[in-house]
Amino acid sequence: MTKLSRRQTLKQLGVAGLAAPALVTASSLEARAQGKVTWRMQALWGGSTTPMRYEEKFCVRVAQLTEGGFEIKPFSGGQMVPNAQAFDAVRGGAFQLMKTYDGYTAGKIAAHGFTSSVPFGFPASDQFEAWFYERGGIDLARKSYAPAGLSYIAPTVYGEEPIHSTVEIRRLSDMTGLKGRFVGLAAAVMGDLGVAVSPLPTSEVYTALDKGLIDFADRGDIKANYEAGLHEVSKYLILPGVHQPTTATAYVANTGAYNQLSDQYRAALEVAAREISGALRQDILVSNAEYTQKFQQAGVEVITLDEQDIADYRSKAVASWEKAAGNDELAQQILNSQRELMQDFRLL
Repeated sequence: MTKLSRRQTLKQLGVAGLAAPALVTASSLEARAQGKVTWRMQALWGGSTTPMRYEEKFCVRVAQLTEGGFEIKPFSGGQMVPNAQAFDAVRGGAFQLMKTYDGYTAGKIAAHGFTSSVPFGFPASDQFEAWFYERGGIDLARKSYAPAGLSYIAPTVYGEEPIHSTVEIRRLSDMTGLKGRFVGLAAAVMGDLGVAVSPLPTSEVYTALDKGLIDFADRGDIKANYEAGLHEVSKYLILPGVHQPTTATAYVANTGAYNQLSDQYRAALEVAAREISGALRQDILVSNAEYTQKFQQAGVEVITLDEQDIADYRSKAVASWEKAAGNDELAQQILNSQRELMQDFRLL
């Protein structure tokens, strides 16, 4: 059999994406030629959370697309190794795949500040996802991981992460001098805007707000934050989440393991990842409305920031973006590409 090109295989899998029937004969033959493959994946999330359920759906979808030939066993965040050690664990082959947030490695890989979330950047998820798929962002993300022996597969793109505050914030200038929890590029940008930044782990946000160690914080999406009890320790919910207006997490594999996959199995990873990206985003979109009301019912005031105030600060944030990219060639390339698309969208 003449081996299918990756483009042909991806097209076939995409057609199958609306249901899970047997793939065309050529793909079935390729699956049998590849043989049974079993991977392990550690995600970012706790075992009972909504995002983790979607990671489990991702694994099921990969198996469907490969007629059971490619099995990925999902593990929740920290179940195999602490999340902070997942990068090295996958690189070393302890397991083959991780779901990660590039912002966690932005301090070591400058490009990752821009492939995870851009503070004051793209305000709509479709805009950020368009950068990945229509402006070459996914190829640039792959370049950022290649030197480490890791292969970037695809992003999961969803919306904002709000700010939860114990003090009233009605304008962005009100944040100056306050103590806030941020990570990744957001930590750098918010620091430049006068916030005393503390990069606490997600698990410590509730306690830090409760004990007054910080005044306000980024943590996760609105539903996840309600489930974590932030309505109990913060008086205000600030929208939109300008520090992280859109978010991209990523599937990243060990390159040695990835290179052993057939074209069909690689394509299955990409197709399943893009389907899950849209599905999780829609779930969060619907949940945001429901859980914003839950915050209000719990006595939390929802404050919506002024659009012009945000636009003015976006212009100020450009200098912070440039400083974060520094002299790193790939980070500069990514930043320039994103700025061009923002200009096309009339955001800058």
